Amino acid sequence: MTSDKTPLLELRGISKRFAGVQALDDVSFELFPGEVHMLLGENGAGKSTLMKVMCGAHKADAGTFIHQGQAVAMAGPADAKRLGIAVIFQEFTLVPYLSVAQNIYLGREPRGRLPGTVDHARMRKRAQAIMDQLGMTLTPDTVVAALGVAQQQMVEIAKALSQDARILVLDEPTAALSDNETEKLFRMIDKLKQQGVAMVYISHRMAEVFSMGDRITVLRDGKKVGYRMPGETEPDELVSLMVGRKVDMSYARKFCEKPGAIALRMQGVTARSGIQSIDLEVRAGEIVGLAGLVGSGRTEVARAVFGADPIESGSIEVFGQRQEGGPTRARQLGVALIPESRKTQGLALIRSVAENMVLASLPLLFPRGWFSPGKAAEQTRALIDRLRIATPGPDRRVRLLSGGNQQKVVIGKWLSAQSRLFIFDEPTRGIDVGAKAEIFALIDSLVKKGAAVLMISSELSEIVNVCDRTYVMREGRVAGHLSRSQMNEQAILTLGMHHA
Repeated sequence: MTSDKTPLLELRGISKRFAGVQALDDVSFELFPGEVHMLLGENGAGKSTLMKVMCGAHKADAGTFIHQGQAVAMAGPADAKRLGIAVIFQEFTLVPYLSVAQNIYLGREPRGRLPGTVDHARMRKRAQAIMDQLGMTLTPDTVVAALGVAQQQMVEIAKALSQDARILVLDEPTAALSDNETEKLFRMIDKLKQQGVAMVYISHRMAEVFSMGDRITVLRDGKKVGYRMPGETEPDELVSLMVGRKVDMSYARKFCEKPGAIALRMQGVTARSGIQSIDLEVRAGEIVGLAGLVGSGRTEVARAVFGADPIESGSIEVFGQRQEGGPTRARQLGVALIPESRKTQGLALIRSVAENMVLASLPLLFPRGWFSPGKAAEQTRALIDRLRIATPGPDRRVRLLSGGNQQKVVIGKWLSAQSRLFIFDEPTRGIDVGAKAEIFALIDSLVKKGAAVLMISSELSEIVNVCDRTYVMREGRVAGHLSRSQMNEQAILTLGMHHA
């Protein structure tokens, strides 16, 4: 790290609120030239919000930006670009069928001699100079679609540097890289440090935190709770800082002491989606948690069980029968998937509550193939009363309901289909506290009646307070299994993070 005493960028007292949620609360953060500043925190701690405030995607409600000792305005992305700030997101912003050079200078192409033309030779020459600076071995004419993830990431970095970026924010940059690709990225980062580029590095990999980081800042619940030098701390202390909040015990249930028959058994399941050698079991009458960091493979496990992603090897059994088909076969076996994105994957927003409610149960309700609106409405009214859905009636369009009520409609759809194995993927995301309590009470009532539940959640307090036991995912594999007595937030996060 440089010995320069003046921060290149300093954020003082940054606060940001979204719809009643305090995403950032009086957070201060400084960044020096030529350093890698590690930013740690659980999912939802405020890392992404801070990153978006830094690049102008979100405007802070309060706080000050200071660039090279001078207070500056940060009203939007244009201001961030002017200050030399660029973010390399996990989801790249490249155009696949353009060349490397065209992507680097997209929208900023050097003009040719004739009006409306591009000087391709000059563009390739400039792109090559930046690539040489970063030690890239590609040619400027290579089509981006032909590149691997690591190479595409380097193109993103080259694009940022071509805009004179002196501050890079790297969001989980090694999440999809092999060990060899990671080493190449680290060499590039070393080159950038030597050139005085400052980097904010968001990671959950402890080995990276200690090998690459010059300083470490920890966020929790939107607040800055720790600042450490790598040589003065250890992984256990950082994990404790990340999960040190008071555990929410507002929801309690009587845990399952004697689970029933096996509802779901996965043995050695591997799929192209990235999951590998998954062994997992869920029994009737219990709620089993599936925890892990974002991108660890949790949703991919759910999709494999539901038949949305075909498996390459291993076996999946549902109530003793092989699940070898797609979602239709899963529904026939009694599997229900309440997806993370209910609006895009769980509901037909422009259709009515009644139409959504009976969507998965059409063969059961209308075995002869003749649809009866009256019967559908009757079935829906019973579920509206049972689930306490706030709607004027069955004909109400689903898009007009609140998030909590939309979630209840998704659940009702599968109750109508007489499902017995429920997979909840982030069941309380985007719903208020009152609706959360109702959703958990509903899940509890399902297992009391003999259903089985696999629950995915990024909220560790939910996993600890609700689940009978938990599997923890890491890099597409099951990293560990915790019994009820072993479950706590620190144990889950320790298994889910990368210590080596």
